[in-house]
Amino acid sequence: MSQYNNQTAEAFGSYAREDVQFLLKNLNGQVEEEGLEVREKAIQSGVHYSEMLPIEYKPTKAYLNLYKRALDHNKGKVAHAVSVVAEQILKRNGNDLVLVSLARAGTPIGILVKRYLKLFHGLDVPHYSVSIIRGRGIDENAIHYIKRSHPKENIQFIDGWTGKGAITQELYHSCKKLNEQGLSIDPSLAVLADPGHCSPLYGTREDFLIPNACLNSTVSGLVSRTVLNKNYISEHDFHGAKYYTELLGDDRSNEYIDVITKELDMVKGISEFLDHQESAPSWQGLEEVRSIQAKQGIEQINHIKPGVGETTRVLLRRVPWKVLVKDQEDPALGHILQLAKENNVPIEEYKEMSYACCGLIKKV
Repeated sequence: MSQYNNQTAEAFGSYAREDVQFLLKNLNGQVEEEGLEVREKAIQSGVHYSEMLPIEYKPTKAYLNLYKRALDHNKGKVAHAVSVVAEQILKRNGNDLVLVSLARAGTPIGILVKRYLKLFHGLDVPHYSVSIIRGRGIDENAIHYIKRSHPKENIQFIDGWTGKGAITQELYHSCKKLNEQGLSIDPSLAVLADPGHCSPLYGTREDFLIPNACLNSTVSGLVSRTVLNKNYISEHDFHGAKYYTELLGDDRSNEYIDVITKELDMVKGISEFLDHQESAPSWQGLEEVRSIQAKQGIEQINHIKPGVGETTRVLLRRVPWKVLVKDQEDPALGHILQLAKENNVPIEEYKEMSYACCGLIKKV
């Protein structure tokens, strides 16, 4: 384990240190963001997406108003889902646990779970945020760091939502590899929303808008997407990211956490009535994605991003071909329709799916 001894958890991001510790290497001043078209062409020509960063979307006033409305409308639903998944996490792991959220969409959910456990159970559990990258796995240096720091605690991984389950599968394979190295890690992923039916621990399986999916770094601790590029990351480093200190004036990260935390007070007293039962994944979402792939004539399954959260990501940081929506009159899709309008992306109604919407990436 000596190769990991130089790693330390440094202050990073705009969240309070007591809420989360990011295990990420600071790449400020080293990595420059690429435009969407340049980045998309590079990805589709074989460059791994984790080697570059997209330019952060600067929300328009109309889009920010949609975010605020979404937060006001869904804050109670988010709080209820947090309480359900937090109770499931506690039931599975007991009191001796450490929360490990997947940067960056999982980070605010991990903070909320941590706050719930402290509010209602008096538990002050450690919470870290680490990088996992599709096709390259979880940050093994970060996991070794956590296991050294908390050798007896159970690790519980947390993310925001599921799409077709690519990260769920990536986590399983990463943990299998780590366990072959002598660790004992449960690969089960807890998520706020599991519309893809691929996580056993979830707050809901409804495909609804989790407000922190609307924005990028400004609701995720001002942290960029994570980077794994050998030009910046050595074999002994944590995966990297940028900390956008220049966006401090636009940061809504802690405001978002505080809004949902206040809503958690509303669910106090009903926690004993929540359904804590785990439900085995059926991978229904992946089957629907394969059906969409066949009907839309799409070569790469990775160009299909199902669910509200994933569709939002496509519109914010990829080059979209079109967006499929189950119901064009669904008021919960206002931010999707606004982003599509801003980027001249066609909307197509597609009723044959359980997801509220699905983003399709353009072949360039």
